[in-house]
Amino acid sequence: MSVTAARGSLASRPAAGPFRPAEAGGRTVVVKFGGNAMVAPALHRTFAQDVVDLWHAGLRPVVVHGGGPQISAMLARLDLEVRFEAGLRVTTPETMDVVRMVLTGQVQRELVGALNAHGPFAVGMSGEDARTMTAVRRPAWVDGRPVDIGLVGEVVAVEPGAVRALLKEGRIPVISPVARGVDGEVYNVNADLAASALAVALGAERLVVLTDVEGLYADWPHSTRVVSRLTAGQLEALLPELASGMLPKMEGCLRAVRAGVRSARVIDGRVPHAVLRGLLAADGPGTTVVPDPAPEAEEDVA
Repeated sequence: MSVTAARGSLASRPAAGPFRPAEAGGRTVVVKFGGNAMVAPALHRTFAQDVVDLWHAGLRPVVVHGGGPQISAMLARLDLEVRFEAGLRVTTPETMDVVRMVLTGQVQRELVGALNAHGPFAVGMSGEDARTMTAVRRPAWVDGRPVDIGLVGEVVAVEPGAVRALLKEGRIPVISPVARGVDGEVYNVNADLAASALAVALGAERLVVLTDVEGLYADWPHSTRVVSRLTAGQLEALLPELASGMLPKMEGCLRAVRAGVRSARVIDGRVPHAVLRGLLAADGPGTTVVPDPAPEAEEDVA
């Protein structure tokens, strides 16, 4: 299916319907929405249009959103520290209050509204709801040693029942990366890693991660040539050398394909209709991560 055919003309569709449950055989795709696309109104609107078009094309999209720019802006307004270690936000209890407020009270509401401008599609929830995500405290690793970054969580369990129920009803779940811990704490979870964990738990066919660069650069900062495709093993070898901002994105892709997701792709969310190109175009942009070839396939090639 071409991108143009999939996109079609939303002007010809009724804004509020007709509504239909997703087909039982529809393939689930998880899309992580973040970066500059979240704060550029035009890109925000085209993202919502893309996701609804995926739904009309017979796919079952699930959106996991970030909110880094908005969180940082609110922290600055409140005169609270903005600091990162290894690509992860240092999260004090005061910071966690802001994270929770901005993600579920602002960013999620805006995204749900943008999607629902096209019909009764989106339902917002957080990883706390129905115990969808359970997390434990995680450190950041800097120069081979752990660094305490506060209330930052690592997802250790996903209960996808509530998300599956929404998909069965034909809805588009929009999920904030906030999770409860077994200790009762509420944790800030990196959205890239949350999307990866959810994709695995849902048995999603694909994971797409939007960012504000073109993909994984082959020799950053000396070159902007994008690596278009690599296997899980090749990516694992590169992880220690990656810049902190790209690290959680590629780590999430690696975890997903190692756990059964067919492919994971990092694409530039600053490009209009990036999601459709990333999911429906055979030669789409960005960097695609695929599982390692099976031993039999390697022998056949040899």
